[in-house]
Order: sequence, then C-alpha cells, then structure tokens
Amino acid sequence: MAKKQFKAESKRLLDLMINSIYTHKEIFLRELISNASDAVDKLAYKALTDDQVGLNRSDFKITLTPDQIARTLTISDNGIGMTKEELEQNLGTIARSGSLQFKQELAKQENGGEHATDIIGQFGVGFYSAFMVADHVTVTSRAYGSDEAWQWASDGADGYTLTPCGKESAGTDIVLHIKQNTEDDHYDEYLEQYRLAELVKKYSDYIHYPIVMLMHKSRQKPRPEDAGDDYKPEWEDFDEWETLNSMVPLWQRPKGEVTAEEYNQFYKEKYGDWEDPLSVVHVSAEGAVEYKAMLYIPSHAPYDFHSREYQKGLQLYSSGVLIMDKCADLLPEHFRFVKGVVDSQDFSLNISREMLQHTRQLKVIAGNLEKKIKAELLRLQKDDREKYETFWKAFGTQIKVGVVSDYGAHKELLKDLLLFFSSKEGKLTSLAEYKARMPVEQKYIYYACGEDAGQLAKLPQAERIRDKGYEILYLTDEPDQFVIDALGAVDEVAFKSVDDADALPETDEEKAALEQKAEESKPVLDFLKETLGDAIKEARVSKILKSGAVCLTADGPITLEMEKYFQRVDPENAKSMKAQRVLELNPDSAAFAALSRAVESDRDKAARYAKLLYAQAQLIAGLPLEDPAGYTELVCSLIN
Repeated sequence: MAKKQFKAESKRLLDLMINSIYTHKEIFLRELISNASDAVDKLAYKALTDDQVGLNRSDFKITLTPDQIARTLTISDNGIGMTKEELEQNLGTIARSGSLQFKQELAKQENGGEHATDIIGQFGVGFYSAFMVADHVTVTSRAYGSDEAWQWASDGADGYTLTPCGKESAGTDIVLHIKQNTEDDHYDEYLEQYRLAELVKKYSDYIHYPIVMLMHKSRQKPRPEDAGDDYKPEWEDFDEWETLNSMVPLWQRPKGEVTAEEYNQFYKEKYGDWEDPLSVVHVSAEGAVEYKAMLYIPSHAPYDFHSREYQKGLQLYSSGVLIMDKCADLLPEHFRFVKGVVDSQDFSLNISREMLQHTRQLKVIAGNLEKKIKAELLRLQKDDREKYETFWKAFGTQIKVGVVSDYGAHKELLKDLLLFFSSKEGKLTSLAEYKARMPVEQKYIYYACGEDAGQLAKLPQAERIRDKGYEILYLTDEPDQFVIDALGAVDEVAFKSVDDADALPETDEEKAALEQKAEESKPVLDFLKETLGDAIKEARVSKILKSGAVCLTADGPITLEMEKYFQRVDPENAKSMKAQRVLELNPDSAAFAALSRAVESDRDKAARYAKLLYAQAQLIAGLPLEDPAGYTELVCSLIN
C-alpha cells in the first residue's frame, strides 16, 4: 500500500515532537498509558448507558508486554478503539486530539455541567513521544461496534501506512520496536520488566484502571514430605500477572476514610523519610477552581535542606497522572519544607505536560495552599505545642527568613508563627502570648539580642527592664535582629531593645539629674574618647545601666548583632558593615569613680582603665577582643 504523508508540515513538526518537546525519554510510557486510559474511559462511559458493551468497570485494563528477543514493547487496551477514519485523523494529523474532541462533545451534552469522566489527553501529541524510543511503531485498532480492524504503521519520518487487519475485540494495541542502544542512550531499559514497573509507579500509579504485566519471578519450591536432613531448598521460575498501579490515590479518598497509619505510610514511602510527619493537611476544594491536595509537614529537615541542591515543590498530578515531580510554583519560599501532592484538572499545562503555564488557577491554588499550611501550623501551636516546637526547631529559621525576604512582604502572614525565648516564662513564646501577658502600663515589646539566653539574662542593660517586671524576648538566632526590624511593631505595639535609651519613660527630674551628671563627667568622657580613638563613636553617661558599670551599644542602623552576623557570613566585606560603637558608663559605679580619680592624678593608669572598661564592654556584648594577649597583660598590670 502506498505510504501516506503526514499533514500539517509533518516532517518538521514531528521532528520537533520527538526531539524538542519532551525533556526525558521515559515520558513516552506515561503518554501512551494516558492515551490508553482515555480510550478505556470512553468505552466505560458508553457502558453506563449501553448494555450492549458487555463490560463492567472491573473488566477494563491496560496491558504491557515487553519482548526482549523481538525488541518490542506492546501497550494494549480494551477501550473504545479507532476506526480507519479516526486512525487517519488522530495519528495522521499531528496535534489533533480525539480525547479533546470527546471532552468537548461531552460538555455540550451536559450543557456545561460536570463531565462524568476525566479525559487526560488534550493536545494530540503524546502518541508521537513513542518515536523517542522506537524506530518503528504499529497501531492495531478495532473500534467498538465495528467488525473491521486497521493497522497504522510508521517509522516516524516520512509518513505512515494504513492497512486492514484482524483483531478479535475492540481496543488498541500499540507495538513499539525499540531502538538499538547507542553510546549515549540505553534503550534496553524499556524492555526490562522491573524498569517498566518502576515507570508505571512513578508516572501512572493512579490511572483508574489496572495496568498489568506478566512478571517473571522465582520462588522456593515446597519442601517434600520425605526430605531428609540434607535437603537443600530448590527454586523455580514462574510467570504471574501483576497489577502495577494502585489506581486509587490516597488524596482522592474522603478524609474520614483515611487512617493516620495510611497517611504516614504514604509519606514515608513517597518521600523516603524514616519518621512520621508532624501533621498532614488533606484538602478537597470545589468551586471555581477544583483540586485535591495532601500536604505533609515533616518532623525534621532533610540533610540537604540548607544547600543549593535542595529543590522545593509539590508533586503535581493531572487526573491522577504525574506531570511534575517538584512544582515549585505551588509553594512559597517560606514554606519550602512542605512535602505533598496536588491533583487538579484546572491546571494549564504546556504541550508536553511537563510544565505549568502561569495562570489565574495556579495562583489561586498556590494562595489557598499557603493559607492551609499556615492554619495547620497555628493549630499545632495552639493544640499540640510539643509538635509545634519540634517543627520550630527544624524550620523556625526558614520562617524567620521568610519574614525578612522580599522586603518584608510576608511579615503579616508569618508573624503569628514566630517563637522567641521568654525571660519570664523560661521557654519559647509567641508574640501573641507575650502581648497577652503585658501589664497595662507597658508600652513596648522588649528584646535583647545575643548568642545565648543565659548570657542575655545577665546583660547589665536588661536589669532595669526586669526590675520593672517586664518580660524580655531573648533573640539568639542570626536572622532575629532583621526580623524585629522588618516587623517594627505587632498590632501597633513597637519593639524596643534593652539597649535603647528611651526603653523606659523618665521624669523631668531624672532627665535633669542625668544631664547634670553628664556635664560633671565631661572631662572623663572626653578622656575616654581621646584614649580609645576610632574604636568608639563616643562615650556617654548611661541611662540604661542600673548596677552594672559599663556596656556597649550602637548608634545608627547597624546594630552590634548585625555586625557579628556580617562578620560570620562575609568576613571579607564585613569591615564596611561595622556598628558605630558607644561606650556607656554608670556614673554611680565604683569603676567610674576609680577612672575619674585616675584621670585627675595618673593619666597613664587612667588610659589602662579606659582600655580595660572597653574590653569588658566588648566581652559583655559577645564581641571578640582584637588583642586577647594584650588584654591579659593589661589586667595583670593593674593587679600589680
């Protein structure tokens, strides 16, 4: 029979289909199984209203048959089949989808209502992915209700043949003649049973119909009754039909019918974790955008979570078919730790069904999932504090980074999730819990930044705040200072560092007394600035010290904690990110009195006192000493 040419500039278009559209060759099996599922769907739908079909839903299946000797892989279905005209239209015209046409006709019949079956195919190009792994393809099909069968055959280059043939029943058999191996490609894997089973599990596990394959296995023979002590076990090979897919996704089942054990087992198997997740969010959304989702909050961070290699994203399914293994667009960066799946027919996919198009539906689903995740985390925080603190230990830093990122765009969403160590409670607390404990007269949310809560509790500048009975948040993580700056306030209650001079209100009498002490202390303060030089911006009489002698604060936008952070993350450029240091002294302390006397009587000793006090202030602030040995000599000289 004369070879017919493909329509629609076929040679160039077909070359594009085979070589450019799909990222991975293994995708071909997903596409052909999806087409088979569509064909079965069509006949199953017809069987609902036509008793002549003679098949129940349990009778439908898709069969895989690899033949390593002949180098063929056959994908068979007992679906609706195709007539000669349909073969020519669907396979001879590239990008014409019979599934899409069926879907449109069905929608018309139902006056725009819900269609009774999910049709996967919509572009009409998936079939041609077969030529990525096959150098010759035959399609034998018999349409339901027809006595004729036809065979379509092509090498995928210059056209196809269409000839009559025999076939006992309705359905379609696609035979792929698998290419020979090359230096770069190992095509033999598509003839291996266990590799095919793996691909079915990966991409087509939730196709609604059984995908079966005759599996070659081995087993131990039963022990003969008369076997003696020297009996050695014997093995035998056998073939067994095996259903490769699970068919019903867990997320498609009603939430009330899924046990905690099933949720946990799915999570462990799917994501390779050895621990149960902290929580699962099972969503079934209906309305303008329909989707189902199953989201997991892990109990610990994966080993590569903070590396560049880690990829966020949810598994994306469309009608039970895996489209993307990690769809990053469905998860915001601050919730990148969430694992799970999303299944929807409303996604707009590209022609290869490997990528999403950015549509309103995508944004709506992503926004809804973000709200669901936050709601679940808040529920844990309220109802299961132990689990929430486990989550916080694993992913708290990620939430804090989310508050700071994108110029604070997400701070309102995330602020309720934050936890900080409380001076009063001796444990982690939320901002809402802190505010609920605030005395009526307290104007600010107080905090202190450092590396350790125990050290922060001993800060001399925190003494006056604690003596008022006010609670202090001890911020010990690297992003904390940036988080506080990004938040600015919580429900119009501003944050105040214990280092801030105006952290507590002061009377006119207190102001006047401090001004007088500052004027009286001016010779000492000028001496300190002269002695320490550029190490400090200024020396001042402190408002924030109660019994402590000295402390170090910062003047300007860069705090001491920011300086330490920049020093850790970028030591080379940290010199330009230094805080403007202010040496604060308590004029009522014995140390200040000794310094004052030395300034008047022994300026050399006074200089040593000045350096000693500055070093002590550095140590209190958790800053490194530039010359530890020199500091030791200084202390020893003063002892002598």
